[in-house]
Amino acid sequence: MPKLGAYGSVQGALSDGRPYRDCKGSLFHAAIQSVMEAQLRNGVTMTTLVTGATGFVGSAVARTLAARGHTLRLLTRPASDRRNLAGLDAEIVTGDLTDPASLDRAAAGCRYVLHVAADYRFWVPDPDAMLRANVDGALAMVRAAARAGAERIVHCSSVATLGQIGDGTPADETTPTNEADFVGIYKRSKYLAEKAVLDLARRDGLPVVVVNPAAPVGPRDIKPTPTGKMIRDAAAGRVPAYIDTGLNVVHVDDVAEGHVLALEKGRVGERYVLGGEDMLLKDILALVASVVHRKPPSICLPEAIVWPAAFVMEKLAKITGIEPMMTRDHLKMARKKMFYSSAKAKRELGYSPRPVRLAVEDAVAWFRANGMLPG
Repeated sequence: MPKLGAYGSVQGALSDGRPYRDCKGSLFHAAIQSVMEAQLRNGVTMTTLVTGATGFVGSAVARTLAARGHTLRLLTRPASDRRNLAGLDAEIVTGDLTDPASLDRAAAGCRYVLHVAADYRFWVPDPDAMLRANVDGALAMVRAAARAGAERIVHCSSVATLGQIGDGTPADETTPTNEADFVGIYKRSKYLAEKAVLDLARRDGLPVVVVNPAAPVGPRDIKPTPTGKMIRDAAAGRVPAYIDTGLNVVHVDDVAEGHVLALEKGRVGERYVLGGEDMLLKDILALVASVVHRKPPSICLPEAIVWPAAFVMEKLAKITGIEPMMTRDHLKMARKKMFYSSAKAKRELGYSPRPVRLAVEDAVAWFRANGMLPG
């Protein structure tokens, strides 16, 4: 077992000068987990920085950390909607991913950093802004965490960065990547961000673990996200038809638990898919219909019919500024079923997602309670 420092820090375990990348064995990761547990028992402050905590996934991560006893520091932008922070005992610091000095202030004195903030949209009129937030911002946050001496950094990526098989066979962390799979600026930005973060971590020996969430569903989806919007619209009866595709759906609280498990048990330099259930789109819509006691849509539209409609919606969106219901990038992505395996996270982290029906029920209940869906 590696020796621990005077305050039980994992940095002390590396006082022999070895970089973090040389400490990937199971004993090292067992030491990290035992240190965290000992710190909690002995009342040692574990200040943990979370970015994106005003958002959907980030707020769930913050609440899971709080339940574990972490002392929270949450980075928020000045104009962020802070409703998702209600009830959280946390230090709020103001900053922006485009302002490195604010990231240094936020990370100062933090043992752990979880970078969850991201621009998650499929309709992006200004691609450069998304690249700055998702790629440059991720690198800036990891660098700030490293300068602060963080003992563990968790970077929230996405299954969008993984290769796709497309025939219904679930992909995983080892599936070869094909550049053609990265349809749209969101997927490309997440791929570039993950690659840049892992390259930096390997070069400088930084203690980075990457998680790749699938499509999260559940409470506190205040914007809502693209997946949440689909659930809400389906629950309201505004999705009369569907296309032939599929995706992996997971409860947002399971994604949050996966982040914390990666912090506690993940191997440095590794990626972990955090998914739930692989489902055809028609089955997702049928599940939503079952939850709200509606008749599910029964019309499957071929791409040849939907493509012209998506083109027109995009043109109107450029004129009106209103996000289109569907884009051509949506249809390109839908050509392959976006199915993924979480076997690695289950095996190495003890990740155990709940049934998707519970995620849909929680999402519908939250949308109704917050006036985003008729009762």
